[in-house]
Amino acid sequence: MIGRIITWSARNLMLVFFATAMIVGAGVWSLRNLPIDAIPDLSDVQVIVLTNYPGQAPQVVEDQVTYPLTSAMLTVPRSRVVRGFSFFGISFVYIIFEDGVDPYWARSRVLEYLNAAAANLPAGVTPALGPDATGVGWVYQYAITGENLSLAELRTLQDWVVRFGVSRAEGVSEVASVGGFVKQYSVTVDPVRMRAQGITLSDIGKAVASSNMDTGGRTVELSEFEFMVRGRGYLSGTEDIGNITLRSVAGVPILLSDVARIENVPDGRRGITELNGEGEVASGIVLQRVGANALDVIENAKSELDVIAQSLPEGTEIVPVYDRSNLILSAIKTLKTTLLEESLVVAAVTILFLLHFRSALVAIVMLPVGLLMAFTAMKVLGIGANIMSLGGIAIAIGAMIDAAIVMIENAHKHLERAAPDKPRVEVLIEAATEVGPALFFSLLIITVSFLPIFSLEGQEGRMFGPLAYTKTFSMAAAAFLSVTLVPALMVVFVRGRIIPEHKNPVNRFLIAVYRPVITGVLKAKTLTIVVALAALVVTIWPARQLGSEFMPTLNEGTLMYMPTTLPGLSVTKAAELMQTQDRIIKTFPEVLTVFGKAGRALTATDPAPTSMFETIIQLRPEEDWRPGVTIESLRQEMDAALQFPGVSNAWTMPIRARIDMLSTGIRTPVGIKVYGDNLTEMAKVAREVEAVVRTVPGTTSAYAERVIGGYYLDITPNRAALGRYGLSVQDVQEVIGMALGAKAITQTVEGRERYNVAVRYPAALRSDPEAIGREVQVALPGGGTIPLGDVATIERTRGATSIRTENGQLAVYIFVDIAGRDLGGYVAEAQAAVAASVTLPQGYSLGWSGQFEYLERAKQRLAVVVPLTLALIFLLLFLNFRRLTETLIVMLSLPFALVGGIWLMWFMGFNMSVAVAVGFIALAGVAAETGVIMLIYLDHALTEAKERVKGRDLTREELYAAIMVGAVDRVRPKMMTVVAIMAGLMPILWAHGTGSEIMQRIAVPMIGGMVSSTLLTLIVIPAVYGIIKGWGLESVHINRSIVQQTQS
Repeated sequence: MIGRIITWSARNLMLVFFATAMIVGAGVWSLRNLPIDAIPDLSDVQVIVLTNYPGQAPQVVEDQVTYPLTSAMLTVPRSRVVRGFSFFGISFVYIIFEDGVDPYWARSRVLEYLNAAAANLPAGVTPALGPDATGVGWVYQYAITGENLSLAELRTLQDWVVRFGVSRAEGVSEVASVGGFVKQYSVTVDPVRMRAQGITLSDIGKAVASSNMDTGGRTVELSEFEFMVRGRGYLSGTEDIGNITLRSVAGVPILLSDVARIENVPDGRRGITELNGEGEVASGIVLQRVGANALDVIENAKSELDVIAQSLPEGTEIVPVYDRSNLILSAIKTLKTTLLEESLVVAAVTILFLLHFRSALVAIVMLPVGLLMAFTAMKVLGIGANIMSLGGIAIAIGAMIDAAIVMIENAHKHLERAAPDKPRVEVLIEAATEVGPALFFSLLIITVSFLPIFSLEGQEGRMFGPLAYTKTFSMAAAAFLSVTLVPALMVVFVRGRIIPEHKNPVNRFLIAVYRPVITGVLKAKTLTIVVALAALVVTIWPARQLGSEFMPTLNEGTLMYMPTTLPGLSVTKAAELMQTQDRIIKTFPEVLTVFGKAGRALTATDPAPTSMFETIIQLRPEEDWRPGVTIESLRQEMDAALQFPGVSNAWTMPIRARIDMLSTGIRTPVGIKVYGDNLTEMAKVAREVEAVVRTVPGTTSAYAERVIGGYYLDITPNRAALGRYGLSVQDVQEVIGMALGAKAITQTVEGRERYNVAVRYPAALRSDPEAIGREVQVALPGGGTIPLGDVATIERTRGATSIRTENGQLAVYIFVDIAGRDLGGYVAEAQAAVAASVTLPQGYSLGWSGQFEYLERAKQRLAVVVPLTLALIFLLLFLNFRRLTETLIVMLSLPFALVGGIWLMWFMGFNMSVAVAVGFIALAGVAAETGVIMLIYLDHALTEAKERVKGRDLTREELYAAIMVGAVDRVRPKMMTVVAIMAGLMPILWAHGTGSEIMQRIAVPMIGGMVSSTLLTLIVIPAVYGIIKGWGLESVHINRSIVQQTQS
């Protein structure tokens, strides 16, 4: 059938070229409209439930909000992990779903379960779904600075002007505010005046709440016009609040200003931002909607910011502090350059071997058509252009033209031998149909051998899925074009003066080198095979030296410094420490900007405590760096300069950190989770594990969360005393919430702006337990008040600063950062050390997480994927050859392909990783293809030899002569395919830019493996072929000699 397709294509040029033009048009359109990103979105499908419970301690939030919600969410269909975070005044519940779940389906199911769970929450507490953003949706961050503006004014601009403007940009899910001060109206009561007037906190709360409202009164008709009636009663400033009447005595009103001081103050805050060590700023974070094109979202947001900037007060500036478009454009530039270099190198190789430019045009024209077909398939399936999808095309380029160059070379051979009167088209069709079917199958083998990559799941599946798709598309396109477009192009271009094979200097050189080698091999076949096996055995040594990692670090061009301080650190001290750190970082000449964030932004996607800093360090272009400085050496320099007591350093990059924190909850390469049912005991176990892990070589920092590090002022009602005064626990709790917690009573409406009005006691009366017990008054049912200390005990204690749960179990995290060690080797040593030194109490367990969790999952999956790949290759080879012998000869070549790959990896200092495994899987298909091409020519030569000696068996000498013809005389097409593949991969090897780290891990095993596979193909396969095909020929030869001697 393949032969008939080739013949039809060669005879119907117009139809083939018309179809090609259509394919090119579709490809160009697809290429122009592909969504662009740096890397595929590696984040899991997530739905976040955010619940505000202002003023409540973490344990209260856990018991009353997080626990009921996580319990309900455990049964959500297709959910994989449910994580709960309870912080001061806020609860987060993250529901992580299985791969392939539609994010909006997931949101609707969570909403169903949330409606049922909401009935179990305290009155007035309303859970809400977080934004429909991806886990890596933080695509752009900016800071707002102003010469003559306060932090409160900057935050007002961000909340009520800039945020709304950016939110309307296409593809933006949410704009989160952080930093600066949010304005609040504070009603600071005077307890002495309140007692004198007989006014309680409850009276003030009710008066303020009932004095802040507008209403409508339908319409009235006056003078033939309809007037809409409205009652105006919104509070609009300190004067309005102060004039609220609490009561009237003999016609004289007692105003709120008579018993309280009303002023503008900053609201309590859980997030701080700082720029370049110069002071605090207000900031915004742009979150990308799931499925949106990151580059478009960033450009849209920038356009809106440019418009908004024109309306801001003079001296106000919007400063970008993180812009992922730089990474995206850099990554695409690297891949574009690599693809162009590969195409030029492959074209040069083709011209060099054939020494016939017009013939080379067949491969040169076919290559971009194949690439455009791949781009069309990407567009149809919604796969964006990123370093992985374009990388799949990059590693396929060399192999894509294999069939074309072998068919051209065979055409040259046939034209050289053809009778002068035979039509040229007939010769070309005969040449193409002779090798076309086998070449089609060999390209199909490369295509199919990559299919098992699709079975990878989780983060590694999302990372390499686009690469597997595009490589499959590219090879499938090449296979299709090799039997359609290539024969047609051959008819057009393969003409004119063609240098005979025996006069081609490249071919003469190859034969001169190769002939003596094969002559020696055929004399010492067994020795050749033994040497090859010895090379395989020796490779065990470098293989054992290789470390393991989940994925090489992708250099995003931006560093992220994530130190963790001791819990309980005040907001003021956190701001001071962060400014000091940022000032130190800014002194490095490689640094462009430093943007520090302590605590959390106002978004459900940021569950960060105040003790956790996230400092984004934008770096200058590498050409502006000091000589010899690398990103790793810079990180080490900074780490040495940022050693503070009580601060544990961790370094990562923004995208990597977001992915890790979402997938596993761990932001460092290695994390250890302690599970149990008592936080105090779990914290003790965590500290023991931390101490052991610190001693493991390669540990740069280890930090166990100090979950019991918070400082508490416990006010415990005395139920007996309450009973004597006729009070309830609720009466006391309401006073605590308002007098000490600055409970927000209502919100002012000032145009588009909204600000809380809160009632509180003076700072001097709530600064120590004695003053609180003495001065805070509880209203009695019959009138009068009583000090809080008479009905409750007040004491200082320690408790949880935050509470984490995972699938309903309490969890304490240990964050471990490593350097100079491979991940797998480090974790194995750390696990052994912890097992030897730490004894876990009954009911407690450890879980090893972080990137190690991905590595283990990938290993398990690859243990299935690799044998499946080999089975598919075997099946395709058997379908092609229809003989077990030839199939096994090619299959035996695959282990030898590992030799060069492993040695080159060892030489380059690379670790085993999923990227390397993908490279070896790709190598298996390519190595099989080179074996197939060798056997095609050996079989052809053997067939021709048998035809020459019709009626008798071949002698051993005739077999060897046939092998010499098949191997030596046809060395040029074999070397052309190998050199084309290797030359196509070389630009990836020398590439230096964003994304090159991952692509090199794929290319190195392929390049090294191609070297050893080629040597095997050219040397060992002829030896094996000679042994198998020569089985029994010697006895025939001897018998003939005896007959001849007898006759004489």
